[in-house]
Amino acid sequence: MRVMVYVEGPSDKAAMGALLAPLLGQKRKEGIAIDFFESPPGDKKASVLTKVPRRAANILLNDSRAIVVAMPDLYPKNKAFRHETVNELVIGISKNFDDAVRTKGKKVDARLKERFKVFCFKHDLEALILAAKEALKDRLGVNSLNATWRIPVEDQNHQRPPKQIVEELFAKHGRRYQGTVDAPLILGASKYQDIGEQCPQCFKPFVRFLASL
Repeated sequence: MRVMVYVEGPSDKAAMGALLAPLLGQKRKEGIAIDFFESPPGDKKASVLTKVPRRAANILLNDSRAIVVAMPDLYPKNKAFRHETVNELVIGISKNFDDAVRTKGKKVDARLKERFKVFCFKHDLEALILAAKEALKDRLGVNSLNATWRIPVEDQNHQRPPKQIVEELFAKHGRRYQGTVDAPLILGASKYQDIGEQCPQCFKPFVRFLASL
């Protein structure tokens, strides 16, 4: 079995590979290859919302053992189609997938839909970094860190998404946040199970899905 997970960009891909390395390794031993891919060219989020469903239709109609996952950020809202909540995002992406299948003259049956999954980062990948507080402290080189963000970390909002908070934290400590470097280092030093417990709304269901394969 092959599972293809499409995320927005290189930092998401690298961070997920680092954080989930133990789970991905275990699944590979079981004959399940789980790979992360960057979104197709264009606006990163819009590509996951519109181009990935079309790509998924092509893949799934030609490979009965494949699974495709679309996993964009929830932020910013209303990109590509109107959405502000997780449910609205899932409905919109799922509709795009159904339309892509029908465009090919195929029927959207339950078995096909079961192999196209939609998850998201709420509101972006950096929610996981806020959840990895110990590793974040180590990366910043500080002994303590007062949380000025909402707990649970997935309760941030579109006005002040997690990435903005992380960038402010790094700037406060004389650093510049680099997602492709800092995100995999911080999350690679964390346990995905712990992050899942602190991100129960969106990230934990994704981990539970991968573990169930």
